[in-house]
Amino acid sequence: MRMEQFYGLIGPDMSAVDAVIRESLYSDVALVRQVAEYIVQGGGKRLRPALVLLAAGALGYDKGTFHHQLAAVIEFIHTATLLHDDVVDGSELRRGRETANALFGNAASVLVGDFLYSRAFQMMVAVNDMRVMQVLSNATNVIAEGEVLQLMNCHDANLDEAAYLKVIRYKTAKLFEAAAQLGAIIGGGCPQAEAGMAAYGLHLGTAFQLIDDVLDYSGAEDETGKHLGDDLAEGKPTLPLIFVLRNGSEAQAAAVRRAIESGGRDDFPQVLAAIRASGALEYTRRRAETEAQLASAALAPVTASQYKDSLLELALFAVARNY
Repeated sequence: MRMEQFYGLIGPDMSAVDAVIRESLYSDVALVRQVAEYIVQGGGKRLRPALVLLAAGALGYDKGTFHHQLAAVIEFIHTATLLHDDVVDGSELRRGRETANALFGNAASVLVGDFLYSRAFQMMVAVNDMRVMQVLSNATNVIAEGEVLQLMNCHDANLDEAAYLKVIRYKTAKLFEAAAQLGAIIGGGCPQAEAGMAAYGLHLGTAFQLIDDVLDYSGAEDETGKHLGDDLAEGKPTLPLIFVLRNGSEAQAAAVRRAIESGGRDDFPQVLAAIRASGALEYTRRRAETEAQLASAALAPVTASQYKDSLLELALFAVARNY
């Protein structure tokens, strides 16, 4: 199962979104164009803009091209967060390519991330819908809080599961929630359908991040486009590590605690062995499956359609993927 299979229903719309992205990236400043085009055209699943389109379709949107504009806005916000994330984390590889900060420097990456945020808000205002602006402005604020929460939690081996899930929901799942809710808003959905679509996005985004946590210790690097153990090297206590600390043997927990608190890759072999022996990956995957089930259940108020079927399949893909 691959992401591309979901684009059959929205293929022409995705092409239109790509055209909006290319047009909206234009700037008189050459470096802005160069960095923005590098990161936006660097691949990726385009999952969040696809979610806007599928949600809008599921709620019967047929009034124009606002769904294309909002899908591009969501992608710009996501891309801006990637630029800033890679600077904060000191990352050198994303999607199998050099990160923008590795290629252009930290200053250029941060400033072009700011450009993408501000361009997203210009495009958002053009839609001229106060509900849309409320959802997006709230989402970007929560995402920023999530970034700071994650920074505060780095090297903290005492972080518990509830606190970690809060970081996921702020930093990652909030933009999924906004994408799905925007589709429902412009589709004119009833309050129950809009709330269900927002909940779907939140749980879907949580499931995606939990599977990313699994793949950080089990994925093929040529598929994930990142090195195994990147999160550990940055001292991030993700759910598999938290599980070992709580349920592993004394020796396993000690190895994980040392690795989180010191960062780096020196303890990676011992940590990887502890994660695999303790059942941490299986537990994290089960938690992701629960989130995917909650996402599907949240769509109950939405009328049956091909778009709804694709959203339900997307929840299955969230936990079945290997990249």
